[in-house]
Amino acid sequence: MRTTRDRLRHAILFEVAGLALIIPLGSLAFGLSGHAMGVIGVGSAMVATAWNFFYNLGFDRVMQRWAGHTRKTLALRVLHAVLFEAGLLLVLLPPIAWYLGISLLQALVVDLSIAGFYLAYAFLFNLAYDRAFPLPAWQAG
Repeated sequence: MRTTRDRLRHAILFEVAGLALIIPLGSLAFGLSGHAMGVIGVGSAMVATAWNFFYNLGFDRVMQRWAGHTRKTLALRVLHAVLFEAGLLLVLLPPIAWYLGISLLQALVVDLSIAGFYLAYAFLFNLAYDRAFPLPAWQAG
């Protein structure tokens, strides 16, 4: 399993790279100012960073208990990303609606668009992270 230090590195790298992409892309896609998209992005990143740490810790503990290891197949990586984004979506929907002064339905469209981006991003980032920082047990296997 990954160490706490490795999990913190993962969470920070994930959020910094994600913000560098989502703020300009979200501003263009939704016609929002960079400031508004930045507030949504940074606020979401703060929540997502905490969620990322605890979600991945819990996911790996469940895998370790059920499967005896934490290696993730392609299908498990997809499930991992979908469950992560679904949980985050539920938490972020009300604050986005409030901050932008829009309905929950409109916020759902914004949030789903951001979640769609992060779904693909999380999948690709985690594949790259696992290759860049493999666990010693993975290298031996």
